[in-house]
Parts: sequence; structure tokens; C-alpha cells
Amino acid sequence: VQLQASGGGSVQPGGSLRLSCAAAGFTLDNHAIGWFRQAPGKEREGVSCTSNSDGSTYYADSVKGRFTITGDNAKNTVYLKMNSLKPEDTADYYCARHKDPWYSCSSAYTGSLYPADFGSWGHGTLVTVSS
Repeated sequence: VQLQASGGGSVQPGGSLRLSCAAAGFTLDNHAIGWFRQAPGKEREGVSCTSNSDGSTYYADSVKGRFTITGDNAKNTVYLKMNSLKPEDTADYYCARHKDPWYSCSSAYTGSLYPADFGSWGHGTLVTVSS
């Protein structure tokens, strides 16, 4: 069981990237998948989440209106489209699977996405936003 993030790169402020989270060993549409990021010297923070149990999504305030999370069940892949990128978006980005298959991502709006609630972490993909 593994998730692999890809699609990172270097872009100028205002640019766009699309990250992919591919699953191996399980079907994504039976789980909630979250995107996290970790900048140097900072804690890992939840960015976005999508749950197939109820179709809900979650976005952190810092990315709301700029990032969009979608899923392609046929490709067993979840995407994070990132527009209007800012230097503060620079980080390693990871995807992970919530430990509760019935988790509703909308519940994160009353708290946060907690990395400890997620598993099946893969390697991250680096996003660098710089002029």
C-alpha cells in the first residue's frame, strides 16, 4: 500500500502546477486522501482533502480559491491543481490516506487536517516558487 506524489517543480510567482497522487495496492475511491506540505524548519500542515464517502473537500485558508483537489478513479489518482502560486507555497508536498475510510473531509473545517490521522505516506514532491 503506497501513495506517490509527483508533479512538483520550480515556477515563478503567479504560476501554476498540477500535483498527482497515485495509489498502488488499494483503490483511492474508498478512502479520504489529503495533501500536506512541509517547508524547511516548519511543521507539516494540511492543505487539502477529498473524501469519496460523501464527496466533500477541504482547503486550508491559505490556499482556498487558488488550489483545487480532484480525483480520477479510472487512473486511481488524486490531483492538486495549484494556481496563483506564491513564494510561501514553497514546500515539499505529500499525499496520504486517512486511517478512517469513512472520514469526511468537511469535518476538517471545524479543526484541521492532522497528519497523525493519515497513513500510507509516500515520498514528497518539491514545489519551489521564486522569481
